[in-house]
Amino acid sequence: MKNVAILGSTGSVGSSSLEVLRANKNEFEVKLLVANKNYESLIKQYREFRPSYIYLHDKKARQELLSTLDKSELGSSLITGEDELNHLLSSDELDIVVAAIVGIAGLNSVTNAVKSGKHILLANKESYIVAGEILNKLSNESGATIFPIDSEHSAIHQCLSGIKDQKSISKLILTGSGGPFLDRDINTFNEITPEEAISHPVWNMGPKISVDSSTMMNKCLEIIEARWLFNNKNIEVLIHPEGIVHSLVEFVDKSLVAQLSVPDMKIPIAYGLGYPSKIDSAASSLNFETFSNLSFRHPDFHKFPSLNLARQCIEEGGNSPIVINAVNEVSVDAFLKGKIGYLDIYNLISEILDKTDIKVVKKVEDIFEQDKQSRAMAMELIGTY
Repeated sequence: MKNVAILGSTGSVGSSSLEVLRANKNEFEVKLLVANKNYESLIKQYREFRPSYIYLHDKKARQELLSTLDKSELGSSLITGEDELNHLLSSDELDIVVAAIVGIAGLNSVTNAVKSGKHILLANKESYIVAGEILNKLSNESGATIFPIDSEHSAIHQCLSGIKDQKSISKLILTGSGGPFLDRDINTFNEITPEEAISHPVWNMGPKISVDSSTMMNKCLEIIEARWLFNNKNIEVLIHPEGIVHSLVEFVDKSLVAQLSVPDMKIPIAYGLGYPSKIDSAASSLNFETFSNLSFRHPDFHKFPSLNLARQCIEEGGNSPIVINAVNEVSVDAFLKGKIGYLDIYNLISEILDKTDIKVVKKVEDIFEQDKQSRAMAMELIGTY
């Protein structure tokens, strides 16, 4: 029996993780559930899975939980501070950590889990984007294993299973649906509304990542993430609207290996939880008659200029991924609130990246400082748009 912590348990990835764990109760025990402020959902999860510990980042939500749950029912399960949470993440009580807290806010918890040698299922791609080199070094020192549980990187991991010689790999190919504006006239992009941008044609996701998909910034970030996860700079993107082929690897002999499944986050989650074995994902099987026609095309870099930023980041390295990630988060939030237009998201990122001095990042503290500076620059510029 393996003890599992889920950081971000009330979000979409956290909820999907609990579905997989529900289907494999004899192999895993939910030990810790962490949420931001959705105390009502956390209470429901607590009552079903009875973890030893729960934590809410938001103080007000913590008080609401305390006033809702009877003390006799809650016992000593509620963690009251970040220090206690980080101590638990570093302890031997946990075997597996599902890191699904959105944004750079999840970096500290991921870092602590890596330092303590945990088996980590990483949905928090931002951590690897801004701190990939640091996390790789820490995992080599601690023996931690890091499994990506977004569909594309999980697919690459499966395609590379058993491949020991890096020289045999020609390139990694990340697929993407192209988002809701794949066939939309670029001349109308300035008219795109938040409601249109959060409507994804394949995946059911939150508003921020849905906007990232529409701008293809998600692919930019995934290229940067893949560079550190798989130690490979030769990464391409292929548009695949049906969302069945999740990624491919081309080898030097020109053969290709691809991973196919229905678009369901539970599949990469189950892969990460069970590895090297396969476990029940609670997902549906792929019906080939339904998906008898699969289409592919190369991305339009003029229409989706965010993809060019990935190449720039890989070449420049240093603090450039931190800048892109921070400004994108601020810009998307401003767009969703109606403060800037759709095209301004990319314009802000590009402008601030050009104004930033690129330098080497050696410590996690440096990452947070650069993140803070970039966000401040973005907020200041938003006021001028």
